[in-house]
Amino acid sequence: MAGISMAGFRGRTDSPVDLQMVPYPAFTVFIDFGDAELVDDISGERKRGSAVVGMAAGSVRGCGRDVDVLQVRLSPVVAHAVLGASAEPGATVVTLEDLWGRRDTERTQEQLRAAGSWDARFTVMEAALARRHETGPAMDPEIAFVWGQMVRSRGRVRVERLAAEVGWSRKRLWSRFRSQVGLTPKRAATLVRFDHVAHRLAAGHSAARVAAENGFVDQSHLCRDVMAIAGMTPTAVAIAPWLAVDHIAWPAQEQAPRV
Repeated sequence: MAGISMAGFRGRTDSPVDLQMVPYPAFTVFIDFGDAELVDDISGERKRGSAVVGMAAGSVRGCGRDVDVLQVRLSPVVAHAVLGASAEPGATVVTLEDLWGRRDTERTQEQLRAAGSWDARFTVMEAALARRHETGPAMDPEIAFVWGQMVRSRGRVRVERLAAEVGWSRKRLWSRFRSQVGLTPKRAATLVRFDHVAHRLAAGHSAARVAAENGFVDQSHLCRDVMAIAGMTPTAVAIAPWLAVDHIAWPAQEQAPRV
């Protein structure tokens, strides 16, 4: 199904792993079979088992020694249907049970635990998501179109132009987009651009080059935006440990990606 990517990763360490999440323009679902937990540094909440993190998740950390996790990333269009119309937790971690209910969550977890391989786990999760998608609320086609344009332009698009393209006023687009995506259009576009910037930095490109390629006035402008979104400098983003568990950077022996 378009708008879904999955990956599995596991590892055991003598000392606890503590990784700060980097904001990402998708909802992230974690199904844990080890001892990992997600911690929201703002609220102090800790969640174990199955949890969902919203797109602006710079305050969330992943911790644990015995990590065995299925990670599922959902575009806002898919998340609206499979997680529910009001699923956006922002930087807050919520349990999957809060969104799916205890019965469906436990059934899915049991099937995943019984699966004998990553491919089998991916198949189980795909089926669960497909069932939810069939019965879940559909996103307005105008909002889905706007989101698609943001992604294709890597966040470099004017909201006013998008509103005109779908025949809505700016106010209407702002209201409908926020209610269905959970972020304002401007914030969502900024996050999409940040994601591209973060991965260019992680690939070894200089902040000055990345700034020039992505429409920033100068390197200082990029630094301010990155700090506002991720709470760290471009240099820190480039070597952020969380990117080591991103599907583009995982060590081959630790990953089982499904994109």
